Amino acid sequence: MIKLLRFLKPFKIHLAASFILVVIRALAELYLPSLSADMVNIGIINGDIGYIKLIGLRMLLITATGICAFILAGYLSSRAAAGLARHLRQEVFAHVESFSLREFDRFGTASLVNRTTNDITHLQNFVIFALRMMVMAPILTVGCLILAYVRDAMLTLILVAVTPILFAAIKLIIGKGLPLFRTLQSRLDRLNLIVREGLMGVRVIRAFNRDAYENKRFKEANFEYASLGLRVNRIMGAMTPLITLIMNLTIIAIVWFGGIRIDNGLVNVGDLLALIQYAMQVMFSFIAISRIFLIIPRATASAWRINEIFDTIPEIKDPPQQGREQPIGNLEGYIEFRNVTFSYPEAENPVLRNISFRAVPGETTAIIGSTGSGKSTLVHLMLRLYDVSSGSITVDGVDIRQLPLQTLRRIIGFVPQRTLLFSGTVRDNICYGREDASEKDIVRAARVAQIAGFVAEMDNGYDSAIAQEGKNVSGGQKQRLAIARALLKKVPIYIFDDSFSALDYATEARLRTALLREMADSAIFIISQRASTVRNADRIIVLDEGRIAGMGNHAELMSACHVYREIVASQQAGGETA
Repeated sequence: MIKLLRFLKPFKIHLAASFILVVIRALAELYLPSLSADMVNIGIINGDIGYIKLIGLRMLLITATGICAFILAGYLSSRAAAGLARHLRQEVFAHVESFSLREFDRFGTASLVNRTTNDITHLQNFVIFALRMMVMAPILTVGCLILAYVRDAMLTLILVAVTPILFAAIKLIIGKGLPLFRTLQSRLDRLNLIVREGLMGVRVIRAFNRDAYENKRFKEANFEYASLGLRVNRIMGAMTPLITLIMNLTIIAIVWFGGIRIDNGLVNVGDLLALIQYAMQVMFSFIAISRIFLIIPRATASAWRINEIFDTIPEIKDPPQQGREQPIGNLEGYIEFRNVTFSYPEAENPVLRNISFRAVPGETTAIIGSTGSGKSTLVHLMLRLYDVSSGSITVDGVDIRQLPLQTLRRIIGFVPQRTLLFSGTVRDNICYGREDASEKDIVRAARVAQIAGFVAEMDNGYDSAIAQEGKNVSGGQKQRLAIARALLKKVPIYIFDDSFSALDYATEARLRTALLREMADSAIFIISQRASTVRNADRIIVLDEGRIAGMGNHAELMSACHVYREIVASQQAGGETA
């Protein structure tokens, strides 16, 4: 947790001021019993009304000062804690954004969301409470023991004897609770995952009539989380009653032995009242400490989970000692795969084996193959979402691992297999890769992508709203909006990963014709399972179980590649015109 507190550095003034104000509040609390003792010993016993009024006025002023100091300290500590949470979320999000797909796969989306929100909130709550109580409680405890000793050393021994018992009880309970909090957070990750899948997959769930099954999954995960939560709360909840019981017994002992000492003339009534108040303050201090220890285990578990993110070094990063970013104009878009082999972590066999080919600007390279043949993986390697296991991928003769990631990804216009639109407007989504685009360029990209007519029919045109993940438009419209987004970048390399699957054949034919005309000087990659989509490409690469089974144009492959012929024949038999 200490590693994360470095994010409090910008709030050093807030922390210092809060510390001083809490000390003032603690000193005020310590001074009040002494004043009440003097009021009884001098004012009440002697019947001095003037002295009683004077002490009463002092007590009011000191109480008001303590309250004001505590309120202001709470405000400053809340600001510091909120700033810590804000900076942490920014840093966690930025670090997660640098992850390769391998790191995303390792953590899982639900866990990353939970760590960025829930875990940071636990740390924020800890800082708020710690800045108030972790300073005040020790001062009150030590101060009360010292001042009680000054009033009566013998009665103070009761408080001193009880203190280690209280610490032992707290340590025992915390020792049992801390490991359970880490497990509790893991179960919360599981619960969030099921909720996320249930909400995002509601159409599939209802289509397959699996509502009862999903409810059962959620019920089981929710029961496991709730059961462990109850167990943790039972353990940690025993702390406050236990401390209260011990301290109440302590106060009874102080009153008992104090009464005896008063009878013997060894202590004044006012001093006994002060000792009782000091005992009460010690009790409240330990209750505050116990509450801190209620928060510490959860905050510690959350800090461990956040540090796990920061300690994860992204597998894919910019090359060291890189100078200024290479201008896009210097890269023409010649791409070459040289004996590329790639394996996913812990996979028995490589997904791609010894892939070698060359693509040049002005030509279309199509990649076709059955499901699981490695088509999308090949695209991910070009974008450096993963790094090759062996071999190399070069752009204009430069290994992409030697290029800054921003440079590499700025020269590629990518339309993914799973189309994703962002909440906002049509304009926001089209301009996602080029925010400074003119209206003319936006309209041109929409026309080439065959989406202009649909946009014109929307109520607000290009300012019409797009729902989260584009759920208010059809699959074909989402694909064409994604294509317009890629076109607007005007880059030397374009990749279309199964980006025409939701289009009818007539729309696809018009779109491909417009794309070839618009991107005549760029290197184009089309990944598809449709033979009709790739047949007019300058070069078709046929993948089969991660290997190149054939390479050439349509006519060459029909005569020389049996895998390609089987794909074409199966689609013709299914009613598709090749």
